[in-house]
Amino acid sequence: MARIIDIAVEEDIALAEGSALLLAGELVAMPTETVYGLAADATNPQAIAKIYAAKGRPAFNPLICHMSGLEMAEDYAVFSPLARTLAQAFWPGPLTLVLPLKQGAAIAPAATANLPTVGVRVPQGFAGRLIAETGRPLAAPSANTSGRISPTTAAHVEADLGEKLRLVLDAGPAEVGVESTILTVEDEMITLLRPGGISAAEVEALTGRTVTRPQHKTAVIAPGMMVSHYAPKAAVRLDATRVGAGEALVLFGPCEVENVSAARAVFQLSETADLAEAASRLYDTMIEADRSGATAIAFAPIPKDGIGEAINDRLARAAAPRKDD
Repeated sequence: MARIIDIAVEEDIALAEGSALLLAGELVAMPTETVYGLAADATNPQAIAKIYAAKGRPAFNPLICHMSGLEMAEDYAVFSPLARTLAQAFWPGPLTLVLPLKQGAAIAPAATANLPTVGVRVPQGFAGRLIAETGRPLAAPSANTSGRISPTTAAHVEADLGEKLRLVLDAGPAEVGVESTILTVEDEMITLLRPGGISAAEVEALTGRTVTRPQHKTAVIAPGMMVSHYAPKAAVRLDATRVGAGEALVLFGPCEVENVSAARAVFQLSETADLAEAASRLYDTMIEADRSGATAIAFAPIPKDGIGEAINDRLARAAAPRKDD
């Protein structure tokens, strides 16, 4: 199993061991404010291949490349004035920008799925320090088997990928709990590819521009765009107003669901109906509900405003038909 280092106790050791492994082309599970990432040197093709192999991730699904700051990001991506405004406002933080790949940039082609664009983000906290320590951009999709529930604790990572890793860096539960918002900025138009920790309303308030959504199914040009994703082993049912026998029930705020006594187990995302709290607890709750042995997981309705859009996006993908069904 992987060695686990508690960053709160041994941060210097975590930085030294983590950066040494990454520079040697190995994988390291690192904490971010969104979810735990499976990190590798984004300039090393062999290391990137290890990410896809460990996750069982489709090769057409590109990776986000994490940077230590805007200055590093500008070495690899082309920023328009609008993209730079977004980066300066929301970085470090849960925002990914999909931008043209800079000519001659050393990002491994597999990290971008051979696309002419690259997703870049500057994470908060320890991850940013680890990137600075390596001096390399780190490709870091969620540290879980592809298509399954994203990890928000080191224990989640160890349970899923522990046998495939040498090191997991533990910073406790992820604060945001859902992945970053992904935007494209083209011809001064901002398009939301994946809702996440930064709401569309925040982007619109900053820029004075409407954030558009794709009107039809588009090619996968960023993570989180596959129809089935973030899925537990159990089936997922949304907007439940009644529980079926043997189902696990996940509530949001006061219980307004019928037949609760039939539920195998009951979980609560936020007793006070706080969307930020619900987002931070979403994946951990899904994992616990899946472990209950329920035939399905029924989620009570959750509002779609603010970060609720990201929560509902993840649940819709978790509930989608799966290729292995």
